[in-house]
Amino acid sequence: MTLADLSRQVLQTAGARDKAAAARAVARAYADDPAMSLGDTGAQDRPARPDEPPLMRPGAVPRRRINRGTKGRVALLHALTHIELNAIDLAFDILARFADAPLPRAFFEDWLKVGDDEARHFLMLDDRLRELGSHYGEHPAHDGLWEASEKTAHDLMARLAIVPMVLEARGLDVTPAMIDKLDAAEDPESAALLRIIHDDEITHVAAGTRWFKYLCTIEGSNPVDRWQDLVRTYFKGDLKPPFNDDSREKADFGWEYYGALVEQDGPTTDATP
Repeated sequence: MTLADLSRQVLQTAGARDKAAAARAVARAYADDPAMSLGDTGAQDRPARPDEPPLMRPGAVPRRRINRGTKGRVALLHALTHIELNAIDLAFDILARFADAPLPRAFFEDWLKVGDDEARHFLMLDDRLRELGSHYGEHPAHDGLWEASEKTAHDLMARLAIVPMVLEARGLDVTPAMIDKLDAAEDPESAALLRIIHDDEITHVAAGTRWFKYLCTIEGSNPVDRWQDLVRTYFKGDLKPPFNDDSREKADFGWEYYGALVEQDGPTTDATP
């Protein structure tokens, strides 16, 4: 089996926890065989998904308020768990869809690590939901993240520009405020999970930025200008402040990239959603 074959198996796994387990198994298989063939390019249009949760338009999903006791915290954690499930598919879709990309093996190893991280995050959050008397699939969710994948299915540079450098970077912005609210709600267990996820996501944004810059070097383009052009083309709406500039800088993704695309006078480290 090639890495692309194994990645397609992850995408074709419907059960949420089964998908996460399959993702982690691919990472272990590659660790045992680091010379594994990358395989042939190809991925299905949509990954297999569980029957629940029902998917709604992003604006139709009920708002999550942590201050509404356990119910509010469960709704928040469920939304984050859904994001992590999407993130598993996004990582393995890159490994399968762009298996023949003109990139060093380190690119695929980076994205395999991202996929393994996202699977670990999903399982941590779903375990926490179960501790709180819930589980993934109990609340409605939206399909916005996979829509970003569909729009960029034909272009690896666009995929990197939108998924890690817009969507995952937004996670860096909003997670610290969620951690503060969970601490205030006396839920240190959930807050600790979000701290782990936030720190891992810095490395994911860094990987997206690093390989986006690499591709720009190959084609002889300016990374900042190229990224801004792709965001204007593939991302609907403006980039919204506040921004966690400290975490973005740790990912080597500075204000020079996103500053021109927001209506704001300068950077801010406030990450209140």
